[in-house]
Amino acid sequence: MSPSWPEVLVAAAIVVCLLIGIAIALRRQRRVPAALPSTSAPSAADRLRRGLRATRERLAAPLDAALARGKDDGGLAGLEEVLVAADVGVRIAADLVAHVRTRAEPRREGEALHRALRDEVRALLDAPAPPEPSDRPWVVLVTGVNGVGKTTTIGKLAALHRSAGRRVVVVAADTFRAAAIEQLAVWAERAGAELVRQEQGASPAAVVFDGLRAARARDADVVLVDTAGRLHTRTNLMEELKKVHRVVGREMPGAPHEVLLVLDATTGQNAIAQARTFTEAIGVTGVVLTKLDGTARGGVAIAVRRELGVPIRYVGVGEEIDDLRPFDADEFVDALLGTTSPIARAHAESA
Repeated sequence: MSPSWPEVLVAAAIVVCLLIGIAIALRRQRRVPAALPSTSAPSAADRLRRGLRATRERLAAPLDAALARGKDDGGLAGLEEVLVAADVGVRIAADLVAHVRTRAEPRREGEALHRALRDEVRALLDAPAPPEPSDRPWVVLVTGVNGVGKTTTIGKLAALHRSAGRRVVVVAADTFRAAAIEQLAVWAERAGAELVRQEQGASPAAVVFDGLRAARARDADVVLVDTAGRLHTRTNLMEELKKVHRVVGREMPGAPHEVLLVLDATTGQNAIAQARTFTEAIGVTGVVLTKLDGTARGGVAIAVRRELGVPIRYVGVGEEIDDLRPFDADEFVDALLGTTSPIARAHAESA
């Protein structure tokens, strides 16, 4: 006996309700992915310490010498030399040592010197935490020269926002470099973000225009724009970046809310020249310092902050998706210089 029409309609209604329920569940799952690795503070701090190990080891011996010869200016001169070698910069290293000398008086030795150096570096690096998104969508331009880790940084930023329950749209406006769009697509998928793209060679400004409209239509919380990697000395490419900046401001008044410059810590003082040019062109609001893991040039963070006055927003200490973390000056100083002086640690171990 075939079912009656009322029975068929009831069955169809049940199926429709089930499909709607499944769609809602999938949407919620996309907003807060369970697959992202944990970013608990202790493990992240450990990764930062491991990342800065090379710089710390480079500083250890001359720091020991300076502490042991605290009243001898030769010891402090050695400290100045090693700060320069760690890419703090000549002028900044001299200023640091001068302030350390003054801070440590009248007992310019041992733990007093170590504490003075920590205090000076901490004061230089101090900056507010990265701002929480307050507008929707919150638009972030990410820029930097090729090879600094810009694409991977965007993927990691997307993962951070996704972990906070935000819907993220990534705009692939790096249309000049071969395979850039494909690389970004892989990272967006890993982070659980949505991607807006066009073909390689398309106008970056046009891609951004489409991306912003798509973000509004999809009710996105955060938009991360991958701009074309460029040499900071290429005038025509910098003009293209300014055009992208203007398009964002025209389509969304008040945006971009952040302009993040990605710098490779291993490039040392060349990173300062890059940062200065980008800041003059589009008003960089924060720096992401990548590749701190394994480099002996972690002192460049001090130079960037002092020379440009631009805060360091994030640091990258590895290749995993959770190896990017908000910059914390106290945590950085602890990882770079240790919480106690080498001499104090030696006394504690022998006690």
